[in-house]
Amino acid sequence: MNILLLTTHLDIGGISNYTVWLAEALNKKEHRVIVASSGGELLTELNKKNIPHFKVNIRTKKEISPLLLRAGSVLVELVNKKNIDLIHAQTRITQLLAYHVSRLTKIPYVTTCHGLYKKRLIRRIFPCWGDRVIAISEPVRENLVNYFKLPKDRVRLVHNGLDADRFSRHYSKEEKEKIKRDYGLKEKGKVVGNIARLVKVKGQEYILCAAKEILKVRPRTQFLIVGGGEEKDQLIKLAKRLDITANVFFTGPLKKVEDVLAIMDIFVFPAFWQEGFGLSILEAMVSGLPIVASNVGGIYTLVKDDKTGFLVPPKDVPGLIDALLRLLDDKKLASQMGRAGRELAVQDFPLDKVVSQIVDVYKEVL
Repeated sequence: MNILLLTTHLDIGGISNYTVWLAEALNKKEHRVIVASSGGELLTELNKKNIPHFKVNIRTKKEISPLLLRAGSVLVELVNKKNIDLIHAQTRITQLLAYHVSRLTKIPYVTTCHGLYKKRLIRRIFPCWGDRVIAISEPVRENLVNYFKLPKDRVRLVHNGLDADRFSRHYSKEEKEKIKRDYGLKEKGKVVGNIARLVKVKGQEYILCAAKEILKVRPRTQFLIVGGGEEKDQLIKLAKRLDITANVFFTGPLKKVEDVLAIMDIFVFPAFWQEGFGLSILEAMVSGLPIVASNVGGIYTLVKDDKTGFLVPPKDVPGLIDALLRLLDDKKLASQMGRAGRELAVQDFPLDKVVSQIVDVYKEVL
């Protein structure tokens, strides 16, 4: 098949990561893939795999934008020139774009919904769901079927997946010490880590508030926050106000997260909006880390409470403190949960299975 993957940009983040690994996996299965986006840091990953990228200026959050009209005309030419069989859109902006291109070219399109949506006016006027809609978790599927009233036979549940081998490398003590030095961490002291965009709904402020109390009883604990976003300056200011900057470290966004996961002892994810799935949680689980996460959206699909980690209510700082201290104080429990999480992730979310399910959706449409 000739497949056009559409995403708004390739900046480091969940949807961009999904697009890149899907392109690589489809390429390995000998499908011809073109990724179209506004570009970003992860473009280098496509280049390494010799996957073509078509740059188109669609870096906007506005659903009605002249950028989309101009981009649509350009993509119609691309679809016709490259004999594209199917378009697969990853974001709301590219859903609208795919709808426009599909109408003009008669080429079918599929969309993936990476989160839970609200019934905004533009969505009602231009639903643009696609010939099939892939939901990445059961709560996302329920949101589409029960809230937006999409017919069940148009929605396919396909969880995210991961190449476990990528996160299976053994790091020596010396390698871990070097990684810690590279990011300014101290050699001693357990590391509680988070990987996510630094935006309000990801809840990093609650990590800092919990850290303040945890450091009173476990003063060597270190908190590593990985990601970039609009809240970074505010989070740094909050860490200063709480007087915990000596134990809190910000790295900015990273293309290769395996290294930082290797130096973490616990992964914490206190998002309070309805997460569709939580790809960084899956990465942490494959890396053998116990998880403390908010019980929102599709996170329960991954984190089994009291088995692979702890689920706490959103915005519950005392709950975070209690769960983190239990894992910090009980090395055996943390190790058991980490092993159970890796087993679950490897067994239930293998990349090959996910890609095969997505290809089946393509075949349905075609």
